[in-house]
Amino acid sequence: QVQLVESGGGSVQAGGSLRLSCAASGFTYSSYCISWFRQAPGKEREGVAGIYTGGGRTWYRDSVKGRFTISQDNAKNTVYLQMNSLKSEDTAMYYCAAHGNLFGWQCGSARTEYNYWGQGTQVTVSS
Repeated sequence: QVQLVESGGGSVQAGGSLRLSCAASGFTYSSYCISWFRQAPGKEREGVAGIYTGGGRTWYRDSVKGRFTISQDNAKNTVYLQMNSLKSEDTAMYYCAAHGNLFGWQCGSARTEYNYWGQGTQVTVSS
């Protein structure tokens, strides 16, 4: 049973930083796509950034490029999202999601690709 547990959310002023963590357990495949999504009140859940654990390829949403960095620590089975220069529009519940990726295909940003989800961690940015 795959489990994803997010942590690191909180409240910060605009321009500040936070680091989110996604601790994964129960993986049965050798490689996965692990991505971060976010959902603000009244809005659709949207992909933010993702990483292919087998080789480290990443993707980012245009609005976070240059500000957010996704990384992994394979020894800890943890994926991180370093968020710098935060803006009020980054306020949302952030979710970690994963799916198996045996063949190294490019990880995508569509929520329908992902079949494992964490419970989320709230990020609030005040201006």
